[in-house]
Amino acid sequence: MKVSLIDLAFLSEKRKDVLLLLEEGPKTGDEIKTALNVNSTSIMPQIKKLKEGRLIVQDERNTYRLSEMGEIVVEKMEPLLNTVRVFEENYDYWTNHDFSAIPEHLLNRIDELGNYFMLEADLNRLFEVPEDFKKNLLESKDVKMFLSYFNPLHVEMYLELAGKGAAVCLILTEPVFDRMKKDYYEDLKYLVESENVQIYVCDKNVTLKNVVTERFCSLVLFDKKGKFDHQRLMSFDESALKWCEELFLHYKDLSTRLEKL
Repeated sequence: MKVSLIDLAFLSEKRKDVLLLLEEGPKTGDEIKTALNVNSTSIMPQIKKLKEGRLIVQDERNTYRLSEMGEIVVEKMEPLLNTVRVFEENYDYWTNHDFSAIPEHLLNRIDELGNYFMLEADLNRLFEVPEDFKKNLLESKDVKMFLSYFNPLHVEMYLELAGKGAAVCLILTEPVFDRMKKDYYEDLKYLVESENVQIYVCDKNVTLKNVVTERFCSLVLFDKKGKFDHQRLMSFDESALKWCEELFLHYKDLSTRLEKL
């Protein structure tokens, strides 16, 4: 009977784990059992199936490695598994939020968000900036932010960062810029005139907040009704920082530098 490579690679957690483990390099049977914390009875039948499907090969020293075909399958398999994990870990969040503001090339690499976590708002401090976010932001030295909603508490943080000499680049949507110009003119003027601060204005209708520094990144999506619900994604993974920086640069390219008020 013809072997289904999809079944071999995906329909058994143990087989999937063996394939991902062997991506690191050849392993003996004992090394596989130790790494996966399994016994011979449970893992050897799965290894046999992978050998029969020609996804792994065994040499004369009883060492297993990926076949050439196995290497290609695993190379394509890992991003898919990581993408599924990104969505599954917070399934309700992703199904109830609008991520149309994320360009297609970054959506295709959303697995790079890595080991992120959701920062939930404290119901007793719903309109305050979460402490974990604020602490990491104010300890950063290179801050890039895209903002599509206004929070007066954020203005204090921008001023503090600018005063500390941090390199700050802000992209404001037009409604956010208009609100700051109207109600926080002197603060906005101070930021515009600070040598270490750059401000851009984006005329696109985007519902998104994206923050990336050398320490962490944060992503806020609005719900499908266009409302902000105080949930934010945070990550410290290098791949996530790079992903969020690319998202920031995407909108920077679509924005206009504010040279003066």
